[in-house]
Amino acid sequence: MAAYAGGPILRGMDTSLASVPVKTLPPPDQMYRALLARDTSYDGVFLAAIKTTGIFCRPGCGAKKPRRENVEFFASAREAEGRGYRACLRCRPLERKLFDDADASRWTHAHLGITPRAGERSRRLGRALEQLRSGVSVTDAAGESGFESESGFRDAFTRLFGAPPSRAAAAGATVLRARWLATPLGPMLAAATDEGVCLLEFADRRAIRTQVATLRRRFPHPVIPGSNARLDQLTAEIAEYWAGARSTFDSPLLAPGTPFQSAVWDFLRTIPPGETRSYADVARSLGRPTAVRAVARANGENRIAILIPCHRVIGSDGSLTGYGGGIWRKERLLALEREMATA
Repeated sequence: MAAYAGGPILRGMDTSLASVPVKTLPPPDQMYRALLARDTSYDGVFLAAIKTTGIFCRPGCGAKKPRRENVEFFASAREAEGRGYRACLRCRPLERKLFDDADASRWTHAHLGITPRAGERSRRLGRALEQLRSGVSVTDAAGESGFESESGFRDAFTRLFGAPPSRAAAAGATVLRARWLATPLGPMLAAATDEGVCLLEFADRRAIRTQVATLRRRFPHPVIPGSNARLDQLTAEIAEYWAGARSTFDSPLLAPGTPFQSAVWDFLRTIPPGETRSYADVARSLGRPTAVRAVARANGENRIAILIPCHRVIGSDGSLTGYGGGIWRKERLLALEREMATA
């Protein structure tokens, strides 16, 4: 069984996405804290089986929480059922659900400072900007955006974009689209302009607020929940990655940084899938053999996980160290890529 403590490679996760071949789950204490907090960001990452009731639940289940000694953790419903547990009728862990709109709204509010109401208004104004660019009149754009008056539309548009509708459209105003991606390792926050992807990070990473703040400094555009062509492309490529059908990516990236950071991030993209390099290896390759700590900092400041593969950098002793998304995720990503490389 693949309860935490080792076991066969994980197969058959209860998700519409492909399962990830791995051997570990998050640390037990971390999973138990997520269970107590009803943290829905872990839905799809693990299941909690309650010994006293004989049922297994999602991490976000609202049922009464058990004592630590009465909980087992599993990677899939199949494994929990194999141990004799039954699916919870309250959270329905057999249904294919990772991260719904309500969850996304809560996370968007928490990390982007966008309330559900403001998010919906921003979406409508973003669509209006696209219509204006295509030649639609301000009056028609206001009507199609659902505003009761053209003056109300103009005021809201100007507050969001910093210029009246016609002027903003003519000046090439742009927005930063942000959306959530459900993955077998938990939800990720992605953001992109029309030119490229500028953020991809696990939603529960401790530094996510810092990453978002840096993103907003680097890209001082209105942030609008939703998608665009770049995010659609990223979503498709990430799904292929989890399925083991893609180990490199074609999505264009926007990753501005200091010259040293950019050099580190460019080097990371040259590490072949299925292989790793040490921080010292990266420093030597950049002609800065004493800059090991600076390499580690740049690695940690990477805002585009997986596509800029900072998870492929390990300690000189081979230890999996220094990954903001959690060492357990680093191990899973490397396991997936090793399997793809040897397939």
